[in-house]
Amino acid sequence: MAPSLNQAYRRRWWMAVTAVFENLLCSAVLLGWGSLLLMLKREGFYSHLCSENDSVVISLGTPSKGEEEEWLTCVDQEEMLNLGFTIGSFLLSATTLPLGVLMDRFGPRPIRLVGSSCFGLSCIIMAGSAYNTEDLSVLIFLALSLNGFGGICLTFTSLTLPNLFGALSSTVMSLMIGSYASSAVTFPGVKLIYDAGVSFQTIMWVWAGLAGFVFCNCVINWPTTGFPTPDEIDYSKIRTLQELASSDQKVVGESLKNGDIHHSTEKHPDGPNSASNAVPFRQSVFSPIFLWSLITMGMSQLRIIFFMGAMNKMLEFMVTHGEPHPSEELALEAEQKVGFYSSIFGTLQLLCLVTCPLIGYIMDWKMNECEEETLLSGTKKLTSGPRRDRKIQKVTNAMRAFTLTNLLLMFFGICCLIDNLPLQILTFILHTMVRGFIHSCCGGLYAAVYPSNHFGTLTGLQSMISAVVALLQQPLFIAMVGPLSGDPYWINFGLLIFSLTGFLLPGYLFYHRRQLLREKETRNKLDAAQEMQALDSTRTNGCKPHINSVTASKA
Repeated sequence: MAPSLNQAYRRRWWMAVTAVFENLLCSAVLLGWGSLLLMLKREGFYSHLCSENDSVVISLGTPSKGEEEEWLTCVDQEEMLNLGFTIGSFLLSATTLPLGVLMDRFGPRPIRLVGSSCFGLSCIIMAGSAYNTEDLSVLIFLALSLNGFGGICLTFTSLTLPNLFGALSSTVMSLMIGSYASSAVTFPGVKLIYDAGVSFQTIMWVWAGLAGFVFCNCVINWPTTGFPTPDEIDYSKIRTLQELASSDQKVVGESLKNGDIHHSTEKHPDGPNSASNAVPFRQSVFSPIFLWSLITMGMSQLRIIFFMGAMNKMLEFMVTHGEPHPSEELALEAEQKVGFYSSIFGTLQLLCLVTCPLIGYIMDWKMNECEEETLLSGTKKLTSGPRRDRKIQKVTNAMRAFTLTNLLLMFFGICCLIDNLPLQILTFILHTMVRGFIHSCCGGLYAAVYPSNHFGTLTGLQSMISAVVALLQQPLFIAMVGPLSGDPYWINFGLLIFSLTGFLLPGYLFYHRRQLLREKETRNKLDAAQEMQALDSTRTNGCKPHINSVTASKA
């Protein structure tokens, strides 16, 4: 029932558009945990841990009717629910490496099917346990774990789709990462529906049905094999299949129908994986580009995660200015302003989906003007006019993209040092842009430099190492609220200095680009010398070269 690679190529736009919406609604939705936490508490999850003295009276989502509901909340309840979130968010990051290995081994289709099933099952468990929270609250741990695991499965597999888009691959990659980063607004949006009067069970059952659509879409449109990069397969031959003679079309069509696309579209003689197998995985892991990217990504993740975790405390400090015993009016003002700016920050997460194509455009700059890769016959496709070297252009674009991202990160760090609340809106915008840009840059760089069968493992390894580095945000947060009495200035200053290490990767890419330019210049000189030698040999034999005579007659 699975389509062939040829059929998947023809459906690539449908797959890309649906993957964006699937990521937006079903990937890293746990990043909007604050809104889900409020819904779980109102539904009564672990409310049996609270006593009557801890009850809180809140207004329902229908203030016009004046209805109020009393529900219980306490520290023990929040600790248990946050433990479930910790487990789910850990799976959202920690499973990237094994998922990458499995995806490189078996392709994205089975992982996407498992991921959509896990996400749908998590919604079903939350809906079912909401009917009897006193006895079934413990199931929230399983539900949140499946939610985090299923979300990262959908995200990871969508990152292979850009291989189908040739010169637009980095732009499509940025859209996938942007939709993943913007999924943090999903639960706040769901809470608006919940506050409008729709029951929690109904929302979860509908969401489970949406996960079923993701499953069916994968069954119908995703092939059993992975998507080789344009450097490994000439997708242009798929487009011109209809132009073949009827006899040849029948033969080639049968081979494509059976999924055997290697004989008609490969650029390498031993199939699409031959070029990949020629590069050992150890060589990719210990390459300078990957090692420098670990430093850049680890630093960026720590900077981004620390701000997200400490944002409320930093905003509160800007209002109270470290007053140990603020007045009731000042405390109320701080609470209101923190809530207001936090809502702005959550809304601005949608900017990831809007701004990420910009960095994708930079990564794809002038790629359609590059010369074709060497084909099966050992020749290059003839094109009019001078053509750019594809490898050099990829490195150049990545260098520019990382430089821009690190400059934005520096501006973000400077804004964090300024004690001004309205300015923090600009800080939120820069934070959102950097969060989407850095993942798009890294994914585009790995897809451009490394073989496709190494992409998943390298991305998973990088993500896991970055997650470990980001754990440092916890001791930094403890230091801020403890010895520093809530003042984030010196921590932000230290992180600003640490951000300078982000320029090491574009610096190496600049050096690597110069090496590639020297190698190209050497090859051009060698080719010119060989051409002159052949020309002299032809003249010595007393006959004119045919190509030159034709050129002279045209002139």
